[in-house]
Amino acid sequence: MKSEMFDFGWIQIKWYSFFILIAMLLGCIVVYKEAIRKRALKEDLEDLLFYGLLSGILGARVYYVLFNLDYYLPNWPEVFQVWNGGLAIHGGIIGGLLFFIFYCRKKKWNLLLSLDIVVVGLILAQSIGRWGNFFNQEAYGRITSLKTLQNLHIPNFVIQGMYIDGFYREPTFLYESLFSFIGFLFLVGIRKISKLKVGQLCGAYLIWYGIERGWIEALRSDSLMLGNLKIAQVISIIFILVGIYFLIKNIKNNKYYKKEKILLENQEEVCIRK
Repeated sequence: MKSEMFDFGWIQIKWYSFFILIAMLLGCIVVYKEAIRKRALKEDLEDLLFYGLLSGILGARVYYVLFNLDYYLPNWPEVFQVWNGGLAIHGGIIGGLLFFIFYCRKKKWNLLLSLDIVVVGLILAQSIGRWGNFFNQEAYGRITSLKTLQNLHIPNFVIQGMYIDGFYREPTFLYESLFSFIGFLFLVGIRKISKLKVGQLCGAYLIWYGIERGWIEALRSDSLMLGNLKIAQVISIIFILVGIYFLIKNIKNNKYYKKEKILLENQEEVCIRK
């Protein structure tokens, strides 16, 4: 399978870069619509998304490199070749979250409400971005048989793309892409609940993605390791626990979305301040 979408000789455009770009664009569109639906201040949101994305990309790369130091220390120029793959979603979430904490404190925004706005677009972006892993032939699972893949009734080009290093592999990228998309639909559905409280949508995302990634990681054969532990599974457990905490903590919280909004004098826009 070719990893290049276009090859002009002097420059190459890779499928990985294409899908990551599409994932970010569509994710930002969803976040922007969520902000409009909650009537959040649009000008500040654009800055939040722009710098949040940069922080997420940086975090995703640093995270991946740190867990592959044995390779990157003697090949340090490749650290900057992000178009070849090597962006870890957990690192991206951590990097983006650190910037969100800084930005929300600076603007005196409610952090959980801001995260509630972002997680719907984030999980959609994760679903789309996994297809970049497919074309880079990474994020794959254990060795399996051609017949097993055919019994999954998945497209033939996916089956052929899962023939890696002389063996057919489980398409764990596809499992995660599908479950992330289902998670996106789930979040879109529950966000319409009138009694949903601030922080609970973020909690639902953390639980959903924690369970999803913990299961998927058990099937993967190219996981980032911390000793004998798959680091993604450790973080998935943390996600689930934090998500449960957000849900339980906010059961007693009397603040609904409409009570978190502070109308500006012109009554046309709302700032998501505390």
